[in-house]
Amino acid sequence: MKKLKLSIGVVSNPRTWPLLNGTIKPEGIELVATVFRDPHFGLETIANRGITGEEIYRYAPGSIAHRVSGGPGQLFGRQLMYGDFDMSEMSMTRTLMSIAQGDDRWLGFPVFMSRRFFHMDILVRKDSGIEKPEDFKGKQVGIATYQSVPGVWNRGMFQHEYGVHPKDVVFWREKEPDSGGGIPAFPRFTPPPGVKLNDIPSGKSVVSMLKSGELQVALEAPVDAGHGPGVEDPDIRPLFPDVYAECVRYYQKTGLYPINHGAVIKREIAEKHPWAVLNLFNAFQQAAELADKRRMAHVGYHLESGLLPPEAETALRKPLALHGVKFNKKVLDTWLQYSHEQGITPRLMKLEEIYPASMLDT
Repeated sequence: MKKLKLSIGVVSNPRTWPLLNGTIKPEGIELVATVFRDPHFGLETIANRGITGEEIYRYAPGSIAHRVSGGPGQLFGRQLMYGDFDMSEMSMTRTLMSIAQGDDRWLGFPVFMSRRFFHMDILVRKDSGIEKPEDFKGKQVGIATYQSVPGVWNRGMFQHEYGVHPKDVVFWREKEPDSGGGIPAFPRFTPPPGVKLNDIPSGKSVVSMLKSGELQVALEAPVDAGHGPGVEDPDIRPLFPDVYAECVRYYQKTGLYPINHGAVIKREIAEKHPWAVLNLFNAFQQAAELADKRRMAHVGYHLESGLLPPEAETALRKPLALHGVKFNKKVLDTWLQYSHEQGITPRLMKLEEIYPASMLDT
């Protein structure tokens, strides 16, 4: 039986390596794989990139058809515009906005390439008087763009966890990005009524205005701040002094591990070859499960030698980065809620509008 050839564009990370190097092959499908992007630009974490930055990625699969250069905005915008790949990684915001605005060429595909507690990245000026999230009211807040995934998650967290509504602050956004060649990085968007949104003047940025004191807050990792959330300036600090403790608190209270990038697949493929969608999903799931098993093997010495306590084994066996709609329903429903509340979508979207019917039970 001749295999169905599908082109895919995905990130290179431990959860995709088994697919990229052929360790796991979807049944009945020949994958033409492209590394859509290297690990997360500007938002590196141990989970998404590795403690030593690019070091571990030197040993990622090398026999890939080709690699694509350029930042995520350029790649994602081009994919939505031209459909270079049958299936690809995609910003959760771009996926949702595109479908909500009537682009019927795409469906969401419930594999999730990266996650992050985005409030790790919030920066404040030390002289701003901000000691806690509730102090944000009335402040000047810098963002990359209102539609960014980190912005949506952080605004939703502030509204529901701390009672700070988007209308309570003044946002300053950097120039709306395009994806190169005039391709829009995001679908068209108008801020909801009552939200104060200004454009940062030419020649300035979130970082420069934060350093000058024109802004008191950066709500997400500034794009020109280098890798990670830090900015080299004695007058600027993270909102949460112990960001990992705050991540633990938030996760234990809400059970939410925010999703950053998911994926899309061409609707015509999902409708014409529903079996292929399921087989492709199963392959991604197997790759994620294999990454979990390898992680356990890697910490074996630490458990046996007592460098990790015995109870760590139970925690490490708990799956956090599996794919599928059911496994991630709470975080997906929350994402749809926040997106509607903030005007990203004109109405509250339903999961069955986003994902193929065959994927709703995954």
